[in-house]
Amino acid sequence: MITTSFEKATRSVKMPDAFRQEPESNGAVIWCLYHLMSVILMVPYLIASVSGSASNSVGVHHSLFTHPPPTRAPKCDRMFISNAVGRKNGTFEAPLIFNPMNHSRQCIFTFIAAEDERVRVTFNKFNLRDSPPECNNEFVDLYTEIDDPLIDLIKTPFGGRYCGRILPRTRISMYQTLVIGFHTDVTVETSDIFQGTYEFVNASKYEIGTPAPSSVCTFTIYHDRKKEGSFVSPTYPGVYPKNLNCQYRFLGGAGQRVRVEFMDFDLFYGGPHCPFDHVKVYDGSSSEDPLIGTYCGQRRNLMVYSSAENLYVEFKTLKRTADTQNRGFSGFFEFSEVFVNLAFIGKHDAQHIRGTECDQKVLSKQESNGTVYSPNWPFLYYSHIMCRYYIYGMEDAQNLEKVRLEFDKFDIPNNDEECNEAYLKLYLQGQEERHAVDEYDHVFCGEVVPPPVVSEGPRLMMIFSSGSSQGKGFKVRYTFQTDYRVPGTPSPNGKCHFTYKSESRKTGEFNSPRYPANYPSNTYCQYIFKGLPGEQVQFVFNYFKTKRLLSTSSGYNEMCTEDWIEIFEVYPSGRENKFGKYCSKTAPGPIVSDVGIHDMKVVFRTDKVEVASGFSATYLFISSAQNLDCGGNITGSANGIITSPSFPSKYEAHRQLCNWYITVRPFHKVLFLFDFFLIEGEPDERGCPGAVVRVWSDLSQPPIELCGEKLTNDTRQILSSSSVLKLQFVTADKAVGSGGFKAVWTEVQEADTVCKGLLCGQSGFCISSSLKCNKLPNCGINDDTDEKNCKKFPPQHCGAKEVHMDMYLVVGLSVGAAAFSILALCAICHRKRKRRRDHVPPFEHRPQPPREVPSMHFMSVDSV
Repeated sequence: MITTSFEKATRSVKMPDAFRQEPESNGAVIWCLYHLMSVILMVPYLIASVSGSASNSVGVHHSLFTHPPPTRAPKCDRMFISNAVGRKNGTFEAPLIFNPMNHSRQCIFTFIAAEDERVRVTFNKFNLRDSPPECNNEFVDLYTEIDDPLIDLIKTPFGGRYCGRILPRTRISMYQTLVIGFHTDVTVETSDIFQGTYEFVNASKYEIGTPAPSSVCTFTIYHDRKKEGSFVSPTYPGVYPKNLNCQYRFLGGAGQRVRVEFMDFDLFYGGPHCPFDHVKVYDGSSSEDPLIGTYCGQRRNLMVYSSAENLYVEFKTLKRTADTQNRGFSGFFEFSEVFVNLAFIGKHDAQHIRGTECDQKVLSKQESNGTVYSPNWPFLYYSHIMCRYYIYGMEDAQNLEKVRLEFDKFDIPNNDEECNEAYLKLYLQGQEERHAVDEYDHVFCGEVVPPPVVSEGPRLMMIFSSGSSQGKGFKVRYTFQTDYRVPGTPSPNGKCHFTYKSESRKTGEFNSPRYPANYPSNTYCQYIFKGLPGEQVQFVFNYFKTKRLLSTSSGYNEMCTEDWIEIFEVYPSGRENKFGKYCSKTAPGPIVSDVGIHDMKVVFRTDKVEVASGFSATYLFISSAQNLDCGGNITGSANGIITSPSFPSKYEAHRQLCNWYITVRPFHKVLFLFDFFLIEGEPDERGCPGAVVRVWSDLSQPPIELCGEKLTNDTRQILSSSSVLKLQFVTADKAVGSGGFKAVWTEVQEADTVCKGLLCGQSGFCISSSLKCNKLPNCGINDDTDEKNCKKFPPQHCGAKEVHMDMYLVVGLSVGAAAFSILALCAICHRKRKRRRDHVPPFEHRPQPPREVPSMHFMSVDSV
């Protein structure tokens, strides 16, 4: 056998042409070197022949390629067989190959374990030429799922092809056989391109329980045969195979629960829904029972509990060509009667969270309430348990709630005051969403009953840890309250009712429910502002937008039929005076209550259809002594002019308040006309948030609110309903300043009375005859009756003395100007005559033209 192998190996080595020539003077030396090289190269094959003769009975056939197989290097195959007296581990390395013609060489390493064993292979060194994924010239193929050592490799599942310098991960055979195929076309191959270790390991840890006859990884684990133990994926910690379908059925006894803990979990991650390789856990004995969870990727200390006595685990991998090298999982199972009895949860509104020992969740039924308890209540709780309570209010487009807790009973013994071992931790800000369990808001232990607490949003979580202690536990009542997210003192009954007191805070903000998010539909809210005597209340709206489905030009008073706000002054007697009604995009202008009124109310109403973002406003309680009014009371006159502060300059950009009360004689009215108007704002698009002009034609009704630069006839001219008219001009600190206004007011009587003064031809108003020809539109828009037939100089009785004085002055000025003109003319003529006498030459000497014409200088005069 050895001789035959040697001869075949010798024939396989092609002698170079230089060696085939007849030896000359130095031919003997060359011939000796050739035979020496042949002997050196054949030593490994001699050793391989000896080892191969010891394993002829195995007779493994190798066929790795569908195309014609590469040339085998003489006896480069290796075979490692486990036996009762031999070593159970060892090393392997790449073969020594001399390949001067660069033919493709293929070597097979076969590892065969005993019946109760499997093969574990680990690469310690790996330095092949090619780089993945282009492994064409030099690579290693792995086969780990060979259930019959006599079958061709081409008919077995392929375990992957590797090249380059990255070590393949550890492999464990699914059965008793593992094969490494090495391919190369290098001229000379040495043993340092890859090296590794092998081990024949005990296969008993892969037999979890009673195996199913038709599957290599399906087991049933009975509680009375094995109460606890470990279970692993079929080839853990080696790379798990593809196209697996494994089931682990844990069957407990009555009163027991099953706990499965994965200490190591490493599966291919295909996304959060785990569509590829995954582990599914069911709360029962089959996949027909409720699903607890689907898991993939990498996890640590994943723990799952059954709700009753059975648990079903399913491990699946896809049949794919993608190269993944994940190791699977290693877990521990336990059947026990001492796990928390879930009866304390099922009796109440809480619901057990599947897969946990005692975690529960409570979901709101819209402003509902209930009670949660510690485990085993009303008896002592168990030691070394941890339960989580997730109490969640409603959070959707229509509803938003927060959670209020009130403790009834509390007894959690602890050996230290810092509550490190046994405790109840409260999380009020939704920290569980970002897994911030260290950022708790409160921690309680001992026997003192904690105070009531309220969450900051719709989510509240409690974590109870018993530690090594035992106690009576706790009883907590929860209440879901609607969370309007409105600053202020809320009403005790949970309604949308908020109070703001001057004695608590002089300034602050208030807004629509859930601002800046959309407010809910079908809502009614009240905002009550209570100042001290001697104060006034100011509102400035920073944002305003309510729903508008109907087409309206502006959102004031009777135009508001859908969602709106109403503002009221509240007198000390309790009587309310409506300030205005606002909707759409028409933000209210700055509002200041009258002197003596220190309370105000804002009402916000919405209907059942559609919503918007609502409003945000600032309130301020102002001392009346410091709130200077730039207006005044006007009485005893037939007409007048009112202008904004600093007119005709712009009004200043700061907070101002001007109130004018115009009172005329009984049975007369006030005709109010804007002659000039330019106030910042736009009623249709954004309202008058920075500055506003208000006109009360009837003090018992809301005013007309004006801003912008365009007024209609209805707003440019206003007639009071009685003998009193109120005008108000208010600016906020955020005002930018603008042109302001100029208005003319006139005392008038309407046409149904006998006119003893001047009757306006178009409007029909009766005005004082003293207002004729005063250059003011006292008769109103488009009526110039009072300015017709006016002489250039008024009649004698209208100031005759002053007129004569003006005529004497004109005549005197005219005579003086004429005399001055004559004197100036005489002086000029005299000067010209003197020049002619001094400078004119004799007649016979004619003047010669100048040698150079002097430059001419012009002076520009701007027209005025």
